[in-house]
Amino acid sequence: MSKVKHSRFDCTPGCSVEAAIGLLDGKWKSIILWHLLSDKVLRFSELRKKIPTVTQKVLTRQLRELEEDKIILRKVYAQIPPKVEYSLSDVGISLTPILIALKEWGDNHIDLYGKTI
Repeated sequence: MSKVKHSRFDCTPGCSVEAAIGLLDGKWKSIILWHLLSDKVLRFSELRKKIPTVTQKVLTRQLRELEEDKIILRKVYAQIPPKVEYSLSDVGISLTPILIALKEWGDNHIDLYGKTI
């Protein structure tokens, strides 16, 4: 008999929005996804270079959460030194229009918040 998987989201009206935002919640997750969308495949060290202000611990945690949620794929190569690559899964690729819309919104409104691109 299989165990019933409980949702971490309380399904009330707006549940799907809460679920979607919950999966992307994390200071660096959307940035990680943007870089994987742009570059297709990246190693941990490459992500660190692209996001220099993220700590190794936080980047590791965010990548693990995205992998657990099946948004990214982690491919480990059996070699020395170890080689690990990250890429978007099909679920992650389905976020493409959302990530592009967020970038466009940011490009159009960044000046409201005193930031420059």
